[in-house]
Order: sequence, then structure tokens, then C-alpha cells
Amino acid sequence: MIAITFGTADAWMVVAAVLLLMVSSLLAVAETSMTRISKTKARSMVEDGRQGAERVVKVVGDPIRYLNSVRLVAITSLISHAVLVGVVAERVLGGGWVALVAAIDVVAVFIVAEAAARTWTLQHSERAVLLSAPVIALLGDLAPIRLVAGAFIGLANVILPGKGLHQGPFVSEQELLALADAAVEESVLEGEERDLIESIIDFGDTVVREIMVPRTDMVSMQAEFEVTDMVEVAILNGLSRFPVYREGIDDVVGVVFAKDLVRAERDGGGTRPVRDLMREAFFVPETKKVAELLREMQLNKTHMAIVVDEYGGTAGLVTLEDLLEELVGEIHDEFDADELGIVVEDSGEIVVNDASMNVDDLNEACELDLPEGDWDSVGGLVFSQLGRVPVVGDEVRVDGALLIVEKMEGRRVAVVRIRRVESSPSVDEEVHVDG
Repeated sequence: MIAITFGTADAWMVVAAVLLLMVSSLLAVAETSMTRISKTKARSMVEDGRQGAERVVKVVGDPIRYLNSVRLVAITSLISHAVLVGVVAERVLGGGWVALVAAIDVVAVFIVAEAAARTWTLQHSERAVLLSAPVIALLGDLAPIRLVAGAFIGLANVILPGKGLHQGPFVSEQELLALADAAVEESVLEGEERDLIESIIDFGDTVVREIMVPRTDMVSMQAEFEVTDMVEVAILNGLSRFPVYREGIDDVVGVVFAKDLVRAERDGGGTRPVRDLMREAFFVPETKKVAELLREMQLNKTHMAIVVDEYGGTAGLVTLEDLLEELVGEIHDEFDADELGIVVEDSGEIVVNDASMNVDDLNEACELDLPEGDWDSVGGLVFSQLGRVPVVGDEVRVDGALLIVEKMEGRRVAVVRIRRVESSPSVDEEVHVDG
């Protein structure tokens, strides 16, 4: 038989333990609701005239301040509840029953203060945040609680140096894409929207060199050439802006607009030199991040930038259209050649008709695993692995693929055929086929 002695003090401790469990449940609702409501959603609740929405905007607008206080009180409540339950169990039932009571209490706490509270909040996020916002604001505005929470976080940063809890949770790019994939599976996002999210993430890591038009493909004009002759060049190429050089392509001195050339010719200035019409050129290094360049081009109201290498020579050019295509995909107009850059044959072999294509883009489009390195293009990969200027028929083996040079334009790789292979030698191995 178990000798049960239950006094007044024990009763009050039970009441206190129940109240602390209720407080923990309320704070679980508060914490979950704060993380589920965005600032935009909070502002829209104010615009809809929801009572108490102003306080929601306040707490959501400064989550670090309020969440740390909520977490501190929630942890304190749970620990205090556990201590009281243990004390009552030991006093009433004896020490041998404390472990069993603790196990039962864990189940109760998990159901009441965690699972039930958070599930209800996820199902009624707006209602939950409106109900809990006053409690959140009170805890965050109480100086003692806020200061103690800040002190504990400071101590944690000393023990484990880094960005600290005060910076809040961090989500990696891979985790964000995983969330987007899950949203697509649940029909919350469209596939195109998921692709746009990935493009935005990649956009921040891309440098100008990866997307520029290389100098060998640039259509430029000599500063002393006559306007009439250059109008023909503009019409034949279907471009609206052209770099202008003086001595050579490494001596770009400005940019001329096709509309200025046509206007000058119609006004009888066909014999004028192009330099009379050119405008100031915008120069950028090839290592500049494209996201930063996009902002600069918007501020400077320019649509073309001349890309220079580390030695000051012209590496290529980049346009606003090139930047936008990194986000939304290829933008074709009536002057773009209607050619497929990639052809997948019935045999499974892949023909890359433009070897200047970015390796990452090809990997994504064809589910390949071509290696990355100092090169950006498929042709650059071939050059790097061969260690010399390729010729038609050269073969390069890389992990899982055999690259065959099918066409050269001067010293430039134009067309590459890719054959999937089961196994391959080391990445440096190459086979040369005369032809």
C-alpha cells in the first residue's frame, strides 16, 4: 500500500504547476504565432481594421526583442513546473514514484504545451497572434526580463562565438529551395515560381564574366567611320547600341546608339564621323557581381556596360537584357537567331551548338555533372582539359561524359557533342583523334 499524505502546501504546489503549464501553453502559442505572421500580413491586418492589429505590427516588426523574452519566460515556466511536480511526487508518493510521475508529466507537457498549442496556432494563425500579442508586448517591454534575456544571449555568444542568437534563425539557400520544392508538391507554388526563386538565389552569386558577350562576339564601330556606313552595320545586326573604339577593341572610347546614327543621316550628316555622336561608356570589371551591376545600371540609366579584365583590356560587354535573362530566362526578339542551343538526339547524345554556353546552365538543362573550374563555358572546359587549342575530332573525358569537338571557328570551339559514359578515367585524361 502507498501511504499518501496530501497537505495544503502540496495542493498549492499542484495549482501552481497547473498554472505554469497553462502559461507554457500560452507562450507556445505566442512564439509560434509570431513566426507564422509576416510583417506584410500584419500590416494588411491593420488595413482591414482588425482590433489589436497595431500591437501585432509592433511585435512582428522587432521579433528579436520580443521572442527572446517569450522564450526566457517559457523555459522558466517549464522548468518550474517540472520542479514542482517532482517535489509533490516525492512528498506525496515517495521517492520511488518520482520517475514514473516525471514520465507522465513529460507526456502531459508535450500534449498540452507543445503539440496541442502549436497545432491550434498553425490552424488559426491570425487569431492566435491577435490573442497573444498583448502578452508578447508585455514581456518584451518589461525591462528586467528583456535585460536578463539579453545577458544570457551575451553569455552564450562568449561560450560559442559567432553571430549569436540575437541575429535570429538562419535559413540556407538549400533549405529555402527545399521549402520551395515542397510548396510545388503541395501546389502552393507553380514550377515557374520555384525556378524564379532559384534564379534569384543564383543571381546573387553570379559575376559579370559568366553572362557577358565575349569580345569575339562584340559588334563595334571605329570612331572615324562615317555615319552612313555604320547605319548599314546597325541594320544588318539588328542592335541598338554599339561600342566605339579608337585604335582597337581594347581602346573603347564610347557608345553610339543606332537611333542617333539614323537621325544624323536623315538630317544630312551621313558623312560625319561616329565619334561626333558617341556617348560616354560605362565600364565594369569582369568580377563584379551581377546583382550589384543591375542596381548601378538602374541608377546610371544605362543599358550597356563595357567589361574590362584585370589588365584593362576589353573582355566583352553586358546589357540590361543579359542581366534580366539571368532571372527570367532567355528573352528573344525578332532579331535573335531561331536556333536551338542544345539538341538531344534519339540516341541520348547531346549536341551543344553554341560552345560558349555556361557549364552550369548545361548541367541543369541536361542533368549532367560537368566539372566546374576556372572556365565558364563548355568550350572553356574543353580548352582547359586539353591544354592547347582544340581541333575537330578532339575528345575529352570528364566524370560521366565524353566531349567531342565537332566544329571550330578559328581557334574557338563552336559545337560540342556530349556522350554519356558509365565510367571515365581521371578528369585530366584526353584522347586526340586526328582528322
